Amino acid sequence: MNEWFFSFENATSGPYTPDYAKTFAREHQGAYCWCQHFPDWIPIYEATEIRPMKKDGVTPFPPPPAYMMSPKPTVLPAAQSVNPVTPVTMQSSVIDAQSSSGFGQQTVTAGIDYKIYGHEMQFVEIELDPQESVVAEAGAMMYKSADVKMETVFGDGSTAQQAGIMGLLLGAGKRLLTNESLFITVFTQSAQRKGKVAFAAPFPGTILALNLKDYDRKLICQKDSFLAAAKGVQIGIHFQRRILTGLFGGEGYIMQKLEGDGWVFVHAGGCLQKIELAVGETLHVDTGCLAAMTGSVDFDIQQAGGIKTMLFGGEGLFFARLTGPGTVWLQSLPFSRLAGRMLAAAPQGGGKHQGEGSILGGLGNLLDGD
Repeated sequence: MNEWFFSFENATSGPYTPDYAKTFAREHQGAYCWCQHFPDWIPIYEATEIRPMKKDGVTPFPPPPAYMMSPKPTVLPAAQSVNPVTPVTMQSSVIDAQSSSGFGQQTVTAGIDYKIYGHEMQFVEIELDPQESVVAEAGAMMYKSADVKMETVFGDGSTAQQAGIMGLLLGAGKRLLTNESLFITVFTQSAQRKGKVAFAAPFPGTILALNLKDYDRKLICQKDSFLAAAKGVQIGIHFQRRILTGLFGGEGYIMQKLEGDGWVFVHAGGCLQKIELAVGETLHVDTGCLAAMTGSVDFDIQQAGGIKTMLFGGEGLFFARLTGPGTVWLQSLPFSRLAGRMLAAAPQGGGKHQGEGSILGGLGNLLDGD
């Protein structure tokens, strides 16, 4: 019988039986696997024996995005003397998209431990050590442990926020300019054991987990994208210094700025694409598809083309010009585009919708008896 080993978030586990290996593969699609007849580690989606399949049992799931893939290990399990691991019962029926290496451990770990569930409608479950806190948008909570205490604070809840009434007003004013609530909720594990709290995305899309330490302690993202963060992360504003960029840049003059040295969870619409820009490298993007970028990326706008292209090309008058060095994250479905399509498909004048392609149109409302 073949025995399977896995490497996920730099942690190697195994050996597993083939039956349990299929379960592990379904729950950790960004992991690498190795079996006795493999010359090297391979991504799970390339392992035909265990790769996750769709409901028809024939079609495999597509490869996960690059940002969800764990680092590829360099040493085979045979040289690591990996101890056998007793499989545990999987209690969740949803597919795990991403997880921190410390999630599920009984010991206290440094930093926020989290697990992101789902595909189109994601939520993040955060594991809190005793007295550890996390801040989140008002109304974003999905569930929490009974020992996790909630406290609503004025402003961004960061420990670096200035003391006094003026400091509180300044922190709250920054959030008001980005269309956020004046208040934020702090969740703290009060008991001497681990607790959990989960936050759900407000519309279909992807939750992006980022450690600000890896990005020079600053991230600039679209308005309304912040979901949750480790306590101490400052939620501020980023002004577009160029007038035309502020007017036609899709996000306006003001974007969100997240600063600190902890984990942040940002939500974007649709799928996410991470692109690394070299020094001087330029990328042209639809103005609404920019989800986030590092502070070193230069954001400007550029005319979409000639008059005919601008008027009839369907891409607007301008697109965003992003120049490196730095990292950008692009979203495939901006909420404004989703809302526009929903509004266009909604019944006009309060009448009942006759369905797409109806030749009766509004006349059908008079004939259907309603």
